[in-house]
Amino acid sequence: MRKILVTSALPYANGPIHLGHLVEYIQTDIWVRAMRALGHSVHYVCADDAHGTAIMLKAQANNVTPEALIAEVKADHERDFAGFLVGFDNYYSTHSPENRHYSELIYKRLRDAGHISTSEVEQLYDNEVGLFLADRFVKGECPQCHAKDQYGDNCEVCGTTYQATELIAPYSTLSGSTPVLKSSTHYFFNLPDFEAFLQDWTRQKGRLQSSIANKLQEWFDAGLARWDISRDAPYFGFQIPDTEDKYFYVWLDAPVGYMASFANLCARKGLSFDEFWAKEAAEHSEVHHFIGKDIVYFHALFWPAMLEGAGFRTPTTINAHGFLMVNGEKMSKSRGTFIKAATYLEHLNPEYLRYYFASKLSATVEDINLDLLDFMQKVNADLVGKVVNIASRSAGFIVKNHGGKLADTLAEPALVQSVIDAGDEIARAYEAREFSRAMRLIMACADQANAYIDDKKPWALNKIDGNQAEVQAICTVALNIFRQLMVYLAPVLPTLTAKAQAFLNIESLDFSSRHTPLLGHTINRFEPLMQRIEQTQIDAMIEASKQDLVAVATPQADAKTQATTNQSANPTEDTADTIGIEDFAKVEMKVAKVLACDYVEGADKLLRFTLDVGEDTPRNVFSGIRAFYTPEALVGKKVICVTNLAPRKMKFGVSQGMILSAGEPKTGLTLITLPDAAQVGDKLA
Repeated sequence: MRKILVTSALPYANGPIHLGHLVEYIQTDIWVRAMRALGHSVHYVCADDAHGTAIMLKAQANNVTPEALIAEVKADHERDFAGFLVGFDNYYSTHSPENRHYSELIYKRLRDAGHISTSEVEQLYDNEVGLFLADRFVKGECPQCHAKDQYGDNCEVCGTTYQATELIAPYSTLSGSTPVLKSSTHYFFNLPDFEAFLQDWTRQKGRLQSSIANKLQEWFDAGLARWDISRDAPYFGFQIPDTEDKYFYVWLDAPVGYMASFANLCARKGLSFDEFWAKEAAEHSEVHHFIGKDIVYFHALFWPAMLEGAGFRTPTTINAHGFLMVNGEKMSKSRGTFIKAATYLEHLNPEYLRYYFASKLSATVEDINLDLLDFMQKVNADLVGKVVNIASRSAGFIVKNHGGKLADTLAEPALVQSVIDAGDEIARAYEAREFSRAMRLIMACADQANAYIDDKKPWALNKIDGNQAEVQAICTVALNIFRQLMVYLAPVLPTLTAKAQAFLNIESLDFSSRHTPLLGHTINRFEPLMQRIEQTQIDAMIEASKQDLVAVATPQADAKTQATTNQSANPTEDTADTIGIEDFAKVEMKVAKVLACDYVEGADKLLRFTLDVGEDTPRNVFSGIRAFYTPEALVGKKVICVTNLAPRKMKFGVSQGMILSAGEPKTGLTLITLPDAAQVGDKLA
């Protein structure tokens, strides 16, 4: 029996779980369940990634403490994961005493061993917001491939990592202003100290996927650089020991969260932490990380180097996966394909998606596509039409005519044995994370059972007196194969197979249990195990996802509501609505000058603007960008105002237009400003 610790990447505690996230957690959960079914001891832990500037700013915008914000998000995450049957042994938070302890311990060991250094560095600073800009709050042109609008730490187009100061034409995503350089002392992890170790570690067989190892070689060829592990106050996170205003960069303590979550589990369950994380633990236990391909650099270079330098074991494997497409395209709010976990669960069985993802996932890092038509057809054909159909076609004859008792012998032992033997290859496919191959093998077994039933036609034999023993024998073969299918599908469909287990009246669905046929065994009455997906359910889910977008985009007469119609600018999703040119032509946009800007008493998100739009009387406009700007920084700016929007009466007055901003209302809005030369009152086409 192997001793295995498994982790999934930590979701960031600033937003809901969506179907793109679920690829990883469903993949990991299936692997964990499969390894347990094969007889191994497995612990599965995760946590919310709860630190960073983004969370600090979002908490400020919501007028709550960061601690209150992350607690609320964590509860939502746990609810969504439970809804999709992701069975963590412990789901924790990086904002925890355990994580502080191990982050400080690793840092001090690295420092004392000479792997930490300090330097005066020039950072990008937003004078309008009064904040050193974290990498994710700076955008600009990639210095390597020149892709536009790339974040300050890495390019999502070519994969290059860099310092934010290397961006070409950088701008702050918080204010839209051009940041200035400001000097500050920073702390660095000397990653080059571990180059020889990492060169060997990343090439060890089975450690990484070959494509990932090859990608890492590009970074070795370019030369490893020191890693900046500090951030200046104000910052929500852990203060670096022996400093006054420096905090650990979120990516230092985030992977330590794996250790912290497991340490918390150990304290609750009486497990041994050192059995999995001590240096010598690699000889008798395993640690497997499941992550997205976009965070390989942190997990396959920084993380093992930190562990090695601090005297801990390194991961056994790092398993990366690709991104999720929906209907062949990026997830889109306007098309309703940016689907939140909670929205899906309101309309569809979570096991439909678990099976569909399993049918698409392999051990590669290729992106997978959720084709919603194929999704419906595959679930209906495979699970309902093939698998469940075997039991529904056979159980009634056994219960009605034989008191639920199966035959004492197998009429077709070779057929049943072939399905049992297939379990060895299915088990290997599960362990290798080749889930799509496992699903094909399982469905091939289901096809054998259905072909057997079609050939023997027990429904026809049942109509003829004297054939009851033969009908019992046929259905016994069919139900034994159905039992094997439940064993094989249990890691993917835990709810369906638990119902089947109760119907079959058996104690276990472990892989080893399949070797003993059910003979002379009494089953229970069959109840429907799964319903077909209807197109109306998918349509309703898509429509509800579109309504989610409307809820974000529509202002409400409420002090806590976003007063602009900004949509997400997240590069991983497509938010472009399709409208006709006639619709667009109705919108009147003019150059406006900010004459005055003030906080709105009693509103935690709103600013009140007095705008000159070239008319006799200035306009009063409310905008929900208080969290990202100070009023005095906006006076005199040239902005874009939609002037033919119907006036909207709000609690604090009448808003006579809309100021255009871009970004995500909850994490960062950029006011669209114009050059000083722009003429007030000019219309924009």
